[in-house]
Amino acid sequence: MMLAAKIALVALCALLVLVILLQSGRSAGLSGVITGGANQFSNRRPKGMDSLLARVTVVLAVLLFLVTGLIAVMYHYNVH
Repeated sequence: MMLAAKIALVALCALLVLVILLQSGRSAGLSGVITGGANQFSNRRPKGMDSLLARVTVVLAVLLFLVTGLIAVMYHYNVH
């Protein structure tokens, strides 16, 4: 059981990193960071693929949290 949870944790970590890297940035490069401006305060909602990737990121993050908690509980009760 512990081995399956550890494998799931590694797979979730890899998927989460991949999904985060696939997302587009909030601004167009370094110029957006330096100037800031109205882009930081606009209430933009992600559209299309960005919306899907944002939802997948949230789901994977919650699953990662739950599997990590499961592993912690199994270590606490010494389940191997």
